[in-house]
Amino acid sequence: MQATTPTDPRVLDVMLNFFTGLYGNPHSRTHAYGWETDIEVEKARKHIADVINADPKEIIFTSGATESNNMCIKGVPRFYKSTKKHIITAQTEHKCILNSARHLQDEGFEVTYLPVKPDGLVDLELLEKSIRKDTCLVSIMSVNNEIGVVQPIEEIGRICKKHKVYFHSDCAQAYGKIPLDVNKMNIDLMSISSHKIYGPKGMGAVYVRRRPRVRLDPIITGGGQERGLRSGTLAPPLIAGFGEAARLMMEEYDYDSSHISKLSNKLKNALLSIEHTTLNGSPEHHYPGCVNISFAYIEGESLLMALKDIALSSGSACTSASLEPSYVLHALGKDDALAHSSIRFGLGRFTTEDEVDYVIDAITHRVDFLRELSPLWEMVKEGIDLDTIEWSGH
Repeated sequence: MQATTPTDPRVLDVMLNFFTGLYGNPHSRTHAYGWETDIEVEKARKHIADVINADPKEIIFTSGATESNNMCIKGVPRFYKSTKKHIITAQTEHKCILNSARHLQDEGFEVTYLPVKPDGLVDLELLEKSIRKDTCLVSIMSVNNEIGVVQPIEEIGRICKKHKVYFHSDCAQAYGKIPLDVNKMNIDLMSISSHKIYGPKGMGAVYVRRRPRVRLDPIITGGGQERGLRSGTLAPPLIAGFGEAARLMMEEYDYDSSHISKLSNKLKNALLSIEHTTLNGSPEHHYPGCVNISFAYIEGESLLMALKDIALSSGSACTSASLEPSYVLHALGKDDALAHSSIRFGLGRFTTEDEVDYVIDAITHRVDFLRELSPLWEMVKEGIDLDTIEWSGH
């Protein structure tokens, strides 16, 4: 449920109309086929804007949060490059933010990658100290995709406004799941993804503030669609599905929140009752749908292999093919062994209590089984402090 969510059947019902009758190009201004799809696109744009208290004109459609993040991280600095050469982000951001920032370093921009505290939260004092006269953008995600930590977005927005610096937030994991208000939180740019909220894949949006106007250099140019910020023919089926998914996030908010919190507490309490397990990230500032737990004295990969019947990962889906330990957990100060033994659990609207019971039972048994195979576990049970051992190479 963190990597993606199933499409809500109500979303699919709305989308199907656009593959048959409503097939017009929304940019065709001279006939009814274009007008009718354009009306539906604008309806969806409003549903998406309402979730974050934005003006529909401030919503620009993209192919997903990765494109939205690239557009903001590269677009704003490039537009203001004659006077502003500095960007601030955090070490625990999504790979598409970090790689876009590194790309800008090759173009001559300077980037500050803020460390985070052991609970995964950004140090606000350090953030404020890092802002310079030539800083044009601060980019901090709202909900971390690996550990579910919720950053103090409102305070960060206040700091950015005080120093007249644009504030971008990657809200792919936060949009519709926690309260977001772009005006109250002083957010100037926000990245949103459809497939994280039970909508179709390949669809996203970026919120770009109009007053005061945020300028950015588009990364896709062409016919000038989407306020000239993202050219290309829009995809009405995907947009309508995204709009309906956003509308349902507001309608189902109370149900989703209580359902996910209840299941999350059950899962966390059961797994943390297994000895030598720790929850990664702040327990207080946390989105309950993302639970990341370290099981000491076990290889994460071997646990994943032992749990093939459950959809789990040891990091974000984008990096799950890599055997490198999670860079997010490293940033929290976890060593390689603990970072390697961490598993991410995702819960959502369609997760059932039976599934949670199954996972608890499976993990409890298989953790015991794998630990019994480990010589380290034997030493721990004998009371040997592993940190005191000097390991020799072969």
